[in-house]
Amino acid sequence: MPTEITRRSFVKGTLLTSASLALAAQSLAQNPPAAAGASPPAKPTLPRGKIGKLEVSRIILGGNLLTHFTHSRDLRYVYKLAEHYNTDEKIMETLALAEANGIDTLSMHNPPHPISVIKRYRQERGGKIKWIICPTAPVEPDMVKYRHQVEELVKDGCEAIYLWGVHSDALINTDRVDLIAKAVEVPHTLGVPSGVGAHSLEVVKACEQHGVKADFYIKTFHTHHYPTGPKPEQLKAPYSEFPGYWCKNPDETAEFMKQVKKPWMAFKTMAAGAIPPKEAFQFAFSRGADFILAGMFDFEIAEDVQIARDVLAGLSNRERPWLA
Repeated sequence: MPTEITRRSFVKGTLLTSASLALAAQSLAQNPPAAAGASPPAKPTLPRGKIGKLEVSRIILGGNLLTHFTHSRDLRYVYKLAEHYNTDEKIMETLALAEANGIDTLSMHNPPHPISVIKRYRQERGGKIKWIICPTAPVEPDMVKYRHQVEELVKDGCEAIYLWGVHSDALINTDRVDLIAKAVEVPHTLGVPSGVGAHSLEVVKACEQHGVKADFYIKTFHTHHYPTGPKPEQLKAPYSEFPGYWCKNPDETAEFMKQVKKPWMAFKTMAAGAIPPKEAFQFAFSRGADFILAGMFDFEIAEDVQIARDVLAGLSNRERPWLA
């Protein structure tokens, strides 16, 4: 039998149809169909530099949000928030978005589970993003534990290794630059670039003074012009006592790095979210960084990459020559 059409069902159906048409029109406006025979849209690109033979995008995806080490100062709930948001699936989506926006490299330390996720991204999703990883194994005179982790990472396809800044800071504090040199040599024996990470500028100074054969440095770098930045009286104490900042001496860092003839990757440039990306990227690139490690949630990637492109395109007052 024919369905009876009432006034109410007619109005309801009309409204639904109108809403559906409006949504369809909006979708078409935002994503117009390609003309027959038209080429697919070009993949966004980022300027790149080289560490030896390894080509790396100027913006590198920082791994702290993916490993849930958010550095959220005294806001402890943010750690759990990041853990619940960045599930394994979301991490793989984030890596894919990074690649789609021209970021070709990821850098992080090596907790077992996040490492397993980025391995799955390569194996299951065909991901091509390169890895620059810092092993967390202890750096001891025999180098057995450290070498084992490095060998495992290289076997898994890691393209470059660097000494974790937590380790290098501690080694400099105990006057063990010799162990930094030994740690740097381990990846070299396996044929991959090897660098040194640091929060303290004293690490880079000591490496340069003692001729440590690092291929690159990963050093914190950000302005102090943000509300939780260090106050003058705090700068007299070790940086580790004040978790609201990670680069104790940005002016001294920029000045010293002018004489360093190796690529420099700046990290913590946004002071863990306290500095807007445009200000952070402009500061770091104009004052000498060759690359920036930027921790980003998936929904931040496209905008942050566009900001980086704009900053790099308009850069006219760089104080240090490009070293990569």
